[in-house]
Amino acid sequence: MPETFETYIASERERLGKERTALLAQQTELAGKLTAITREFEAIEAYEAAKKGKPAAARQGAGRGSRARSGSKRDQLLQLIKDGHGLTRGEILEKMGLKGNKSGEMSVSNALTALTKGDQVARRDGKYVAA
Repeated sequence: MPETFETYIASERERLGKERTALLAQQTELAGKLTAITREFEAIEAYEAAKKGKPAAARQGAGRGSRARSGSKRDQLLQLIKDGHGLTRGEILEKMGLKGNKSGEMSVSNALTALTKGDQVARRDGKYVAA
């Protein structure tokens, strides 16, 4: 029996759905492994800091994970805003290639909030401009 276009589309949709589900499960597993490795790095760095006698406050958040990445994202964002002479959030997402990427959009929103609170960026006429 020959396959119709509708049955072909339905089978492709099902195949792609299964493949996507498998990849998302794999991504979740890898994210868990990456988190575990990051914690181990942080534990090693905390041990080394304690051995050198550094105060606990200096060790907090000193891991390889969050601080360096958010700072570089903020720097990249700030430079983009300066170069663009003021951009809307949508324009920023488009220029960074993150339009439609939920986690990327959230990251940009968080960075914009931090830059605004840090008085590095201001909002004027619906656009983010360098302060």
